[in-house]
Amino acid sequence: MAVASTSPLSAKPATAPSPPAPGSGLLALGVRRAPATAAWRRLRVEAIRTQREKQRAEVPVEESAPARDAAAPLAGNGAGAGADGSVVPSSDDSWVVKLEQSFNIFATDSVIMVLKGVYGDRYYARFFALETIARVPYFAFISVLHLYATFGWWRRADYIKVHFAQSWNEFHHLLIMEELGGDSLWFDCFLARFMAFFYYFMTVAMYMLSPRMAYHFSECVERHAYSTYDEFLKLHEEELKRLPAPEAALNYYMNEDLYLFDEFQASRTPGSRRPKIDNLYDVFVNIREDEAEHCKTMKTCQTHGNLRSPHSTPNCLEDDTECVIPENDCEGIVDCVKKSLTK
Repeated sequence: MAVASTSPLSAKPATAPSPPAPGSGLLALGVRRAPATAAWRRLRVEAIRTQREKQRAEVPVEESAPARDAAAPLAGNGAGAGADGSVVPSSDDSWVVKLEQSFNIFATDSVIMVLKGVYGDRYYARFFALETIARVPYFAFISVLHLYATFGWWRRADYIKVHFAQSWNEFHHLLIMEELGGDSLWFDCFLARFMAFFYYFMTVAMYMLSPRMAYHFSECVERHAYSTYDEFLKLHEEELKRLPAPEAALNYYMNEDLYLFDEFQASRTPGSRRPKIDNLYDVFVNIREDEAEHCKTMKTCQTHGNLRSPHSTPNCLEDDTECVIPENDCEGIVDCVKKSLTK
């Protein structure tokens, strides 16, 4: 195996010479960890895991909605995944939907080619760019929904809650990649943020014209992210298992308050998924599974009005009309204006 300086899993360059690696091909991140810090983190993880097991034993999880099959994380009707993890257009929808999906797939494949050509096997820099781009749609959706709410066109809180939780999840993926050194080069940061800047306005325009198309585009991006992390895990499993988890990953996945972690997984019962973090391999496994959950949530959103927060519970009796809050919604700016004029 190659030495640390030639390993494709390179992190931020150290300012001082690093001590000899205990093995070979290890990340500089893993080499620079102080023994006391590593021991403290192991104790912290064990304490959190023990506390979780105690809570599960004392308070059983109440299932408010069934969890989907975890063995096929990206299965579903409509647009599906090809053999290489890419998205293929669905065969049972109208020509408008097929046209939207074909454009989304072409645009996604074009961006993927650029990322592969620029970053090559610099995985952490590539992941940094991918996570910078992947979180953009969620706060673009929130921006548009807040605009609709200002005009009284939108009153569905579930969408805003879930999309915020999705952006929060992707934000922590980004923090992990930054800690691993994905943002060490100025050019990498510039390119990722340059693409994200234009992607935001493109997503806002697309979401206002056709929410279904915008959700499908985001699904394409998340499918690519899933297949990218899956391939990375298969290629570097043994090396990743010898490296410690970044602080950002422990702070997010091992946090005692995982409300927002449950919130973005619309297909799961809250509390049904609790990550195990022992090393860097576990971190990337959980990031990959997060991307699968984003895919399923985006698939759900493509059917208008189909998304519900995993924590949603009825606040009042359905037959109590005085207690029911009207949930105004619309499918794009044209539908919003039409509904406002016909009221």
